[in-house]
Amino acid sequence: MGRLTVRRPVVRLAAGRTPTRRPDALAVEEPLELRVDGRPLAVTMRTPGHDVELAHGFLLTEGVITAADELAAARYCDSVDDTGTNTYNVLDVALAPGVAPPETGVERNFYTTSSCGVCGKASLDAVRLRTRFSPAGDPVRVDAATLYALPDALREAQRIFESTGGLHAAGLFTPDGTALVVREDVGRHNAVDKVLGWALLQGRVPASGCVLMVSGRASFELVQKAVMAGVPVLAAVSAPSSLAVELAVESGTTLVGFLRGTTMNVYAGPDRIVDGTADDTPLEDQRIRRPVSAHE
Repeated sequence: MGRLTVRRPVVRLAAGRTPTRRPDALAVEEPLELRVDGRPLAVTMRTPGHDVELAHGFLLTEGVITAADELAAARYCDSVDDTGTNTYNVLDVALAPGVAPPETGVERNFYTTSSCGVCGKASLDAVRLRTRFSPAGDPVRVDAATLYALPDALREAQRIFESTGGLHAAGLFTPDGTALVVREDVGRHNAVDKVLGWALLQGRVPASGCVLMVSGRASFELVQKAVMAGVPVLAAVSAPSSLAVELAVESGTTLVGFLRGTTMNVYAGPDRIVDGTADDTPLEDQRIRRPVSAHE
């Protein structure tokens, strides 16, 4: 398996000080080609590690599989660099007998990047994939104080971030704030796929009664992934997009953004959040009058 970090020389500049040269740790970013039964399906730029989880999570959230036993095997193909060393950058998974192969066509053009995830979808309808694990009926309740603590809990589990400062993270938590799994990656979507792939392999899909915490913004794609895995609550430290909110409302997902310190914006499903410090007014009626801005 490849390294997770590399060291490169940098020139350090600071106002009023003499420039210095020193090595700096960088998060590794390498391509992973995912093949299904020998046929290329997707290429994603990712941080090496937990690739089998990444494959399971990706195929789950794209509607190819719904259970771990729908994949019969996963193996790395020979993919060597200039020195003849296997790069472990091509992973081939075999579908179990009777599992339908992925759809083909321009509407499923799976080229992904570490910044935006799956690109080339033909339309919004093509991204609203089928799910057997709708979170709409999940009765879980989460205390607001528990949510306030999640960003710090996620950061404390980011081992590689501490040395590089260049990775996103996603974590699956219980309603009392216990971390089930945390994964890091240069791509927000990859970190989520690794987490949900872990959940699938552990028999925790649908991820009922869980909170998915992400270190960046809540895009449409991340809400889609949460919905496909049956996650009832998605929380992010930054903003959601308009389509992310729309999908959260339609699917019955609780969507939290700008989760920082002891404040948050609840964009969908506020009834799942219990605020023991507020008055007796139901949380769903305690609408935030002025949205928090990213510039505040």
